[in-house]
Amino acid sequence: CVNAVDSAARDGYETVMINYNPETVSTDYDICDKLYFDELSLERVLDIYEFEGESITGVIVSTGGQVPNTLAMKLDKAGVKILGTDAKNIDRAENRHKFSGMLDKLQIDQPVWQELAKLDDIYDFADTVGYPVLVRPSYVLSGAAMSVAYDKVALENFLGKAVKISTEAPVVVSKFETGAKEIEVDAVAHHGNVVIYAIAEHIENAGVHSGDATIVLPPQKLYMETIRRVKVITKKIAKELDISGPFNIQFLAKSNRVMVIECNLRSSRSFPFSSKVTGYNFIEIATESMLAKTTGKMSKIGKELLTKRDYKTLDLDHVGVKAPQFSFPRLKGADPVQGVEMASTGEVGCFGDDLYEAFLK
Repeated sequence: CVNAVDSAARDGYETVMINYNPETVSTDYDICDKLYFDELSLERVLDIYEFEGESITGVIVSTGGQVPNTLAMKLDKAGVKILGTDAKNIDRAENRHKFSGMLDKLQIDQPVWQELAKLDDIYDFADTVGYPVLVRPSYVLSGAAMSVAYDKVALENFLGKAVKISTEAPVVVSKFETGAKEIEVDAVAHHGNVVIYAIAEHIENAGVHSGDATIVLPPQKLYMETIRRVKVITKKIAKELDISGPFNIQFLAKSNRVMVIECNLRSSRSFPFSSKVTGYNFIEIATESMLAKTTGKMSKIGKELLTKRDYKTLDLDHVGVKAPQFSFPRLKGADPVQGVEMASTGEVGCFGDDLYEAFLK
């Protein structure tokens, strides 16, 4: 958010920040021209938008995590000008059914999944695709977001926690790929064309939440064919969604079979890491793209950043590792086993000449 504000201010725009997190630097009063320390709800954002008047060029929803991103369609319907990627395309990526249909249309592989509302259908699906399966209920009593079931007994135990499973509260069940490598791409596109990307490799196999995974950039142990396929798929998705701004795609790779897990049309938690390791400010480039897309005008710096074609992000002279930090020793009864739910409370970035030097730091 701060980098987006700095970039917009440099281009001559007055900047307004809405923030509800007192722990972040973006609540400093001297970061932007105006700071609203308030909740990120549709009602408050519309109140502030109306109060600031019709002179507003637009609203950036793609640098504050998932909360503002989910407001995109509602803000768009209310007449708010969303900077960058169109709200309808953000919805195509966020809506599981629309996104899955888009991947099928583009002939892009994805893990087999179904949204089911009956217990018998869930068990039948698991038997058909084979265990293990990943289960994401709409609401469970324990508050757990999802779980991996390796057999029918584990599946029955997990579904037993659910208060109800119905058409109003369906369960998403997908085939869980064991022994697969997880890969992330942080990228910026302009009018559907990828401007810059960074491919990061997870050290742990798929099944560990991306926020808890140890990530290495650039990738050290991926097949060249896997990297090529990741790049091709990234460009296809950016073109189809006509992306102008930041986005993140998560992949599964197993024996050069590359599958897409999800795509978020916003900056991910690894964007600062990608920027630090590569030396290119991804959000600065993304902000210039969003402003140029919506206003039709490109600043001098924006033109330099968006037309540059020699960004070096794969062949680097150093390696960066992002490692999670946990609070297990301070929490009595905590389960120190990593899984599909995020448990880390911080992270640290290390640099080295190779993976082992960076990792050992």
